[in-house]
Order: sequence, then C-alpha cells, then structure tokens
Amino acid sequence: MGLFSFFRGQFVEVVEWREDTNAMVYRFPAYDSAIKMGAKLIVREGQAAVFVNEGQLADVYGPGTYTLNTQNMPLLTALKSWKHKFDSPFKADVYFVNTTNYTNQKWGTANPVIMRDAEFGLVRIRGFGSYSFRVKDPALFLREIFGMREEFTAEGITAHLKSAIVSGISDLLAESNIPVADLASSYEELGLSAAERLQKHFEAMGLALSSLTIENISLPEEVEKAIDRRSSMSIAGNLERYTRYQAAEAIREAAGGAESAMAAGAGLGAGMAMGQMLQQALNPSPQPHHSGAADAAGVEPDAACGECGHRLKPAEKFCPQCGTARPYARFCSECGEPVAASAKFCSACGTKV
Repeated sequence: MGLFSFFRGQFVEVVEWREDTNAMVYRFPAYDSAIKMGAKLIVREGQAAVFVNEGQLADVYGPGTYTLNTQNMPLLTALKSWKHKFDSPFKADVYFVNTTNYTNQKWGTANPVIMRDAEFGLVRIRGFGSYSFRVKDPALFLREIFGMREEFTAEGITAHLKSAIVSGISDLLAESNIPVADLASSYEELGLSAAERLQKHFEAMGLALSSLTIENISLPEEVEKAIDRRSSMSIAGNLERYTRYQAAEAIREAAGGAESAMAAGAGLGAGMAMGQMLQQALNPSPQPHHSGAADAAGVEPDAACGECGHRLKPAEKFCPQCGTARPYARFCSECGEPVAASAKFCSACGTKV
C-alpha cells in the first residue's frame, strides 16, 4: 500500500447515525479525520443532519441519501470559500438530530396552585398529566439549546418544559373562570387551549408541542367534601323531602332489626311517631286544642268522615250522621308522606299501604 493509499483510507466515506443511543442530538465521531469529498451522507427517517463549520451552523439535511459535493453543500462551501468543483477532503462537525416524537412525558404541580373560585373563594389545586414533543427546527434547536456538546438527551430539557407547562396551565385556569366543581368536565378543552398557548414558547427553542393532556386536577379535601354534601342534597331534593326520606329509612331499619314481632311493632310505632314529629316540625300550622286522649290514640283533630264527609269534633269517635268510625292519621312507610284513611296506595311514591 502506497502512502497516498494510506491517507486515502483515513478519510470518512460514509456519514450516518444508527441511533444506538437515546440521544436527541448525536455528534458524528469524525475526530481528526477529514470527510472525503463525494462521501455518502445517510439520513434516516426521523433524523436530520446539521453541518457545523468552526462553530457556525451550515447546511441542514432531511431524510435521504446524499453525495457530498459543493453543489449540495452551499452554506459550507460559502463558509470555506471553496471554488467550483473543489474536490479535496474537508473537516466539519456533523450533528444528527432525532426529530421523532418524545411521548409520555409527565408534568405535574410540585406545589399547590392557588386560584380564585366564585363559589369557594381561594382554592389550592394540584394537577398532573402528560405531553409529547419533537424537534421541529434542528438548526434553531442546536443554536438555542444544544450548543456544541457531544450528546444531548431528552432528560436535559424536560425539567424546563415541565415548568413552562405548569406555568401556562396555571395562567389558563385563572383566566378561564371555570368553577372548580366543573373542571373535571373541561379537561380536553383546557388541554387543547394550553397546547395552543404554549406552542410559541416551544417553537422559540426549535421544538413543537405535539400533544398535551390533563389527566387530573385535584381539589383540597375540604372542598371535595363540600361538593359531596351539595351533591347529596341535590339528589335527595329539598330539605323537607330529604328529612322524610331519612325518617322512612329509620322506620324500615327499626322494624327490620327487631328480634320478635312485639319488638318489631314497638319499633314501627316509634318510627311512626318520629315521622309525625318531623312532619309537624317541617310544616308547622296552628292546631285547635284537643284532649290528650285523642292525641294518644292518633286521632286526627277536626277530621272529616271518610264516608259522608261530615266534620267530626275532636271527641267524636264515630260519625253522628252515618256511624262510620273516625279516620286515624296514616303515613307511608316508604317516603313518610301522609296517606288518606281510605287510600290503598301512597299518592307520593305508589307504595301499598
């Protein structure tokens, strides 16, 4: 082998990156070897190649195979002042940039974010989710973030991106005026709005925010309990119906938990008395004074005869017109609503009485 052949063997003839590392940016290891004019540059899908001459960014190549010469290296040719058809080996730094998406990157609030809510006042919230990004402008990314290091991984920038996302979402929540109780139903809309708002910040670094997902926004425990209480009241209806429902449940439990028929009867009687007291408390109305004997018997004061409609006095146990027995007060065991003496079913819930 002659001397010329020896030097010729030291020239780099193929420039490529096989992506055997997790790097975002990889410097081709040419070291002190010169790149042969006419060498092959292989850029795979999801890659970009950037030539740098003495610290100055030059030509950028997308996916494909290139034969390096002065015609397809216009910037490097200008920087080195090569003449037309220059054919000598040259030295330049070659950086390969991974342009695929970096998915499933996590973001979350390290500390609670304070926002003002119209219903609950100042509320501390926490949130977390995921995002994905990619290198959109390789040359700009090298200039703004990478510098001239040997290698660069995603971990070197994710902390900064996470802080930017948390800040952007915090501002968006403050401006959106969405009640904290309705945040869970707005995750998708908030994520899209936040991604649109943060896109300019990513583009300034040569990146693109591919997606942003809000997985959860958690509220303080006391706010969650307040929401649960209000939900329970909404489900049960107004306070009167809720109290009647609770009274009916107490009657059922008292009757079902008795160990004997006598205990069951006593429990049912106690429950009925409870229901009457709750009914009177919720619907106070002036009642004419009547004897204690009538009250103890469960007699309706100033009631109407169930047969002929004649108004009965408090002391009358039978109708003086038709002889029908005086009606007694009855309540539905299911919902606690008052039931007419002649009724077979509750008019409020349809339960058989």
